[in-house]
Amino acid sequence: MRLRSLLFVPGDRPDRMEKALGFGADALILDLEDSVAEAKKVEAREAVVDFLGRADRSVPLLVRVNPLGSAHIDADLVAVTAARADAIMLPKAEGAKSILALSTWTGLPILPIATETPAAVFALGSYAEVGDRLLGLTWGAEDLPAAIGATAARETDGRYTAPIETVRSLALFAAHAAGVAAIETVYPDFSDLDGLAAYAARGARDGFTGMMAIHPDQIAVINQAFTPSDGDVAAARAIVDAFAANPHAGVLAVDGKMVDAPHLAQAKRVLERAGQGA
Repeated sequence: MRLRSLLFVPGDRPDRMEKALGFGADALILDLEDSVAEAKKVEAREAVVDFLGRADRSVPLLVRVNPLGSAHIDADLVAVTAARADAIMLPKAEGAKSILALSTWTGLPILPIATETPAAVFALGSYAEVGDRLLGLTWGAEDLPAAIGATAARETDGRYTAPIETVRSLALFAAHAAGVAAIETVYPDFSDLDGLAAYAARGARDGFTGMMAIHPDQIAVINQAFTPSDGDVAAARAIVDAFAANPHAGVLAVDGKMVDAPHLAQAKRVLERAGQGA
């Protein structure tokens, strides 16, 4: 499943769900949690279930349920599992124990938001134990600062503060340790497409494989950032082909540069991200 861009759609806005299918996102996240007021939780669940039952499934449909232990989680899981969501996004996940608890309810793939509580940060390494149950792993920069009493997640120039930057890095490593897609968090200023482009490019550079979006205008920018360029693909293909032609070589010269096993692994990842395989 290609997951460059994942677009949030509020669960209490059924008018937006059908339109969202045509915006070019690789997946939709139908949200029952943060974007839905408490008084509309039941209404949102019913709207999401209705949409799951009639949507053409031209893109994967994930549902962000309410957190484990909340008043709504049982009803959420029963409803979206019966309606055959393609995957579940679990907010405020706290490592493998949360995934195992959720798996008692459903066999659907799970995309945890893995950094929204202080305890969650210390459980990031445990996702490697349940990688076969995960669709990917993502993180968030909004809930955690509030949970620890931080007054901001970002410096005045837009960079993350040191604690939040550390958490971002740990989430990235946790995803790769579990062998699943590493999904970058949202860029809140949906009107700043230049800032988004720079942020998404940084995510792709650092090893994230996709990113969540909160507005349709962000999708094209995100897709471009997480799609290797023609030049990158050609360079990766040259490395893969060179090693295929010389399977016993440890080091080869390709286009005037020495390449070895790490370069080959990276080249294969580029081809996978481009949808070409190796």
